[in-house]
Amino acid sequence: MTYWKEKCFGVSAAALVDLAVELREFGGAYGGTGKCTNFLCLVLKMLQIQPEKEIVVEFIRNEEYKYVRLLGAFYMRLVGKPLDVYQYLEPLYNDYRRCRRRTAEGGLVVQNMDSIIEELLTRDFVCDVTLPRIPHRWTLEAAGALQPRISVLEDGLDELLAQGEAAAAAAAAREAAAAAAAAREAAAAGREREGPERKRQRGEPVDEIAEANALRARLGLAPLRP
Repeated sequence: MTYWKEKCFGVSAAALVDLAVELREFGGAYGGTGKCTNFLCLVLKMLQIQPEKEIVVEFIRNEEYKYVRLLGAFYMRLVGKPLDVYQYLEPLYNDYRRCRRRTAEGGLVVQNMDSIIEELLTRDFVCDVTLPRIPHRWTLEAAGALQPRISVLEDGLDELLAQGEAAAAAAAAREAAAAAAAAREAAAAGREREGPERKRQRGEPVDEIAEANALRARLGLAPLRP
């Protein structure tokens, strides 16, 4: 309670920002005596002074100080309407920064911001605080209150799939061109191996001396002189 008595007594909404910037961890109660973390003390102070919604939204949108953002998100989850909770917390799924979390035993563990937001949106008990129940997202979508959420990862996946399909089409085109070229070369080689009679049938000119010399070479004879 030392932090609460020394830092939180008589704090205004403006001064609360300075205390939030100094946070270096988050969590609930810890240790054998159930000591509250500084984070939880500031949550309680926000519940007391009830800052304007615009101030809370600025906390959530703060990209420089991750614990300021987390403090605003936690408070919004406690007092915000369901639509506001989803509207302001879901964009934080794209924040993957690592945060230090104080465990009940007093140790510290590392947890990513998006994982913490997942807890706030899907659980009823976080950091030793019972959260108000909110409707499931799919319920609000079915009622037309929320639009389906499109993840940044889904956009990236669609782009990767499109690139893969284009690469596969290009590879197939190259294989088809190579097969056609090989067929033309095979046909040309086959015509070169044809006898003079077949060439005469197609009306093509025949070099009889060359044909005769080719036959004599296969028989081991000397070529004819032109």
